[in-house]
Amino acid sequence: MTQPINTISSYLKKEFGQKTVKLSIDGGFTCPNRDGSKSYGGCLFCSEGGGGDFASTIEDQIQLLSEKWPKAKYLAYFQNHTNTYAPVEELRSKYQKALNHPLISGIAIATRPDCIDEEVLDLLSEINTNHFLWVELGLQTMHQRTADLINRCYGLSVYDYAIKALNSRGIKTVVHLILGLPGESREDMIQSVKYACNSGAWGIKLHLLNVVKGSRMEIEYHDYNSFGSIEEYVHFVCDLIEIIPSDIVIHRLTGDAPRKILITPEWSYRKRTILNGISAELKRRGSWQGCKG
Repeated sequence: MTQPINTISSYLKKEFGQKTVKLSIDGGFTCPNRDGSKSYGGCLFCSEGGGGDFASTIEDQIQLLSEKWPKAKYLAYFQNHTNTYAPVEELRSKYQKALNHPLISGIAIATRPDCIDEEVLDLLSEINTNHFLWVELGLQTMHQRTADLINRCYGLSVYDYAIKALNSRGIKTVVHLILGLPGESREDMIQSVKYACNSGAWGIKLHLLNVVKGSRMEIEYHDYNSFGSIEEYVHFVCDLIEIIPSDIVIHRLTGDAPRKILITPEWSYRKRTILNGISAELKRRGSWQGCKG
C-alpha cells in the first residue's frame, strides 16, 4: 500500500479505472426498530431520516454530483433505514431498477444483521454473481450494555451469523461502528474496532457520534459531546487507523449531519478539516494503517 490509508476511493478507482462515486439512495424502506416489529423510534442516535439525511433518487444525486465529478462512474447506495427489510421480490425489484440504470456500475446496501435471512442471502448472491456489490452491517459496538442503551435490539451473535453467512457466499461486507457512544471508554471503542476487523469484514466505517434533532439522543443526551474537540477526535482516529489491518478498506473516518439538524459536536460538520487533520497527524507520527496491528 503506497498511501497511508487503504481508502474506498482508491479501491474503487482501481476497480473501475476512474473516479467512482456513491449515490445516496432513499429506497423507501423502514426498520424493525421503527415499525414496532422490535421497537419504535429507532436506535438512540438515529434521526428521522434513518441515517440517510442526504439520500434522494438516482437522478437527483447525479444532478447534485455531476458538476463536481463530470466523468465519474456511479454506485447506487441504498443508505437510509434498513435496506433488506422487505419481501424479497420487492427487494429484487428495487435493486434491479437501480442496476438497470445506464449510469450505475454497482450497488451498496446498508442494513441490519438481523434482517439477513436465507432468501435475502440467495438474492444477494445472485446479484453478486453478475454485479459489483457490497453489504453494510450496522454493528455500532460489540458491547451488549451499549447495544441495550442505544436500543439496537439484537445481540452480538446475530452479527456474527450475518457476516459469516455473507462471507461464505463471497459477498463483500462493511461494518459500521460509532465512536463516542454514551458510557463507552476509549478501550471499549478499540475493542469494537478489533472485533470488527477480526470478524471477516472487507471494509469498515467509523462514525463520529452526532446528537441530531429528531433523535432520542436529543431528548435524553441533549448536551452530550462524544469528543471534546476536533483535535481529540483526530488523535483517537489515528490511534485506530494504526491498528486496522492494511487489507481492510476504510470507507469512513467521521460522520457528518446536515447543519440544520446537528446539535453536538458543533464542529462535526467540518468534515474536510477533520480528514485533513487525520492526514496531517499520520504524517507527523510517520505512521500508517496497520502499522501497530
